[in-house]
Amino acid sequence: MSDLPQCPHCASEYTYENGDLYVCPECAHEWPIVAAAPSGGEEARIIKDANGNILQDGDSVTVIKDLKVKGSSLVVKVGTKVKNIRLVEGDHDIDCKIDGIGAMGLKSEFVRKI
Repeated sequence: MSDLPQCPHCASEYTYENGDLYVCPECAHEWPIVAAAPSGGEEARIIKDANGNILQDGDSVTVIKDLKVKGSSLVVKVGTKVKNIRLVEGDHDIDCKIDGIGAMGLKSEFVRKI
């Protein structure tokens, strides 16, 4: 029996190691071995977008709903592309910078991975 993790993208159990990556032969998804092993006995928190795709630091996402910016009259419009996101703990689990607005937090349920 293998103790390799299932693919986080398609849940295939046929993953294998290739250098410092795990690889899924069914969907060709690759992810680092270090990220798969939670440290300190804590379970790694998996953050997914509105379509169920797993998000990681540095991903690019698109906003899927008009979002009002609290304390301002600005609105983040549908289709706004956000590059180089950072995942954080909390209710708003994405930190990012949006052109024309600046630094802000987003909820993963209102974005779609590009």
